[in-house]
Amino acid sequence: MLYLLLAIVSSMLVSVTMRLSEGRTRNSISMLAMNYLMCTALSACFAGTADFFPAQEGIGFAALLGVISGALYLGSFMLLQWNIRVNGVVLPATFMKLGVLVPTIMAIVVFREVPRAAQIAGMLLAVLAIVLVQSEKGTGRAKNAAGLVILLLGGGLTDATSKIYEEMGTPALENHFLLYTFAVALLLCALLARAKGQGLSKGDAAFGLLIGVPNYFSARFLLLSLSSVPAVAAYPTYSVGTIVLITLVGVLLFRERISRRQALALLMILAALALLNL
Repeated sequence: MLYLLLAIVSSMLVSVTMRLSEGRTRNSISMLAMNYLMCTALSACFAGTADFFPAQEGIGFAALLGVISGALYLGSFMLLQWNIRVNGVVLPATFMKLGVLVPTIMAIVVFREVPRAAQIAGMLLAVLAIVLVQSEKGTGRAKNAAGLVILLLGGGLTDATSKIYEEMGTPALENHFLLYTFAVALLLCALLARAKGQGLSKGDAAFGLLIGVPNYFSARFLLLSLSSVPAVAAYPTYSVGTIVLITLVGVLLFRERISRRQALALLMILAALALLNL
């Protein structure tokens, strides 16, 4: 459970750092590339070897899943950006968070994890709370519903790669799996920034590197948590726990105000967390 709590805190710090970067950066893709550069560097440090492809059983699977995961990382970000342009902010944010359903259902159907009745109730309550906390009057209807569904699947599959590796990969190569994931994301992101002609300002570099630290540890701690916490509880807890912390930080640090609907949703989230961990 400690690793899961650390993953939630790290995920919250990613959002807080991104909030602090507003108005101080110029190029979102370049900043994202610097984020992946830091993630790659930290992955290499924790891998503890100068050999990028050690001669060890399971390295092929780690590399293959890492390539897929890295492409999904960047693809989900691009899908989110596109959906925000087409469907506004609220709906894409909601569907991105609802992506937690993908690894949760995968854990039940594919890896035969059987949730208890309380955990099923917690998952349903968490889904309702996520929809409620993101919904306000005037959000309008989706202009491209298919794009939102693809975003949900893409974000969910990105998270699901951690569970797939935990079940099928070699534990000793977990750090190499993360190394390949972030190295591929870095390469693709750098190519995209070059294709779009985006430069790199000091703010882009500074905040990108800062975001990369909690971003790496959120992925690392989530992966570690799956060895002791069932995925049917870990993924929903990770998602809704992050929402709670981000909201609390927004209120306390950035003096944001929450509506009655959002306050009700947070109470539902707290109840869902309790049910998920019974």
